[in-house]
Amino acid sequence: MDPLTLDDLDRQLVHALQIDGRAPFSRIAAVLGASDRTLARRYRRLRSAGVLRVVGLPQVRPLGHVDWFVRIRCTPDAVTTVAAALARREDTSWVTLTSGATEVTCIIRAHIRSDQDNVLLPKLPRTARITAVTAHCLLRAVAGTSGWPGRTSALNPQQIETLSPQPPTLNGHMELTEADQRLLPVLAADGRAGYPALAAATGWSESTVRRRLDELRRNDVLYFEVEIDPMLFGYATEAVLWLTVAPSELTEVAQALAGHPEIAFAAATTGDPNMIAFTVCADPDALYDYLATRIGALPGVLKVETALIARHIKRAGARLLPMSR
Repeated sequence: MDPLTLDDLDRQLVHALQIDGRAPFSRIAAVLGASDRTLARRYRRLRSAGVLRVVGLPQVRPLGHVDWFVRIRCTPDAVTTVAAALARREDTSWVTLTSGATEVTCIIRAHIRSDQDNVLLPKLPRTARITAVTAHCLLRAVAGTSGWPGRTSALNPQQIETLSPQPPTLNGHMELTEADQRLLPVLAADGRAGYPALAAATGWSESTVRRRLDELRRNDVLYFEVEIDPMLFGYATEAVLWLTVAPSELTEVAQALAGHPEIAFAAATTGDPNMIAFTVCADPDALYDYLATRIGALPGVLKVETALIARHIKRAGARLLPMSR
């Protein structure tokens, strides 16, 4: 099969993995009515083509961290160098080129007590070709926290309930061990890495790795995300929206964005603009319609700045390819 074409079973598999990224193929197969060998083969086909990956990622607040959304304007000859330097860092994610590839946007994770200068300055490439930097602290994610709706509509409610893992039962600050610090990079590269590989990375036994993964998930420290190219679902236009929203209307706008299938992720932030949204649309015409009829209809939105995403350098997980699209 063409790895760049998804049929109904592929879409169901992607949805199932978004629900539980480490669910055994045998469990998913029982729900989907397919064989586990078929599902494993389809997963390997998509993953080997570089269009699908499951990644395991740490949550922000239980570890005492905070995310900053950073915009870096560069001269055209420096943008790919700056983006590549940021993508190599373990504390960055969603490194993209926007605004006609003259701007780099990324998320940088830092300790919640760090001031902005300490967050940014040591992490930026040393070059005079950076012309401007702005940073917004992500206060609260308001949409897309359970996956982009465009890829999570293939299963019915009963299938979703059957596949859903137990929700976290413990919440609060948690310290990571040195072995955890070796475990997380492996999961960031492959959230479905086998227990032998995880045991080799940590020095633990496989049974200890199983218990520790369960503990991290129960404490809401670790979650699993599906990275997949939206073009496989027919969405060829991605953009970042910077919204200036009246403070009294923040909650109403957040609730509206959470119900828009075009929104892959949105968060309230510090600064002006004070809300950031990542949109996924079929084409530029569809983006126009979304801005004019959906965003334009929200009374609390005072201003919108739009930038098309020209290229993804790094998504949520670890960067595997030098400059992946």
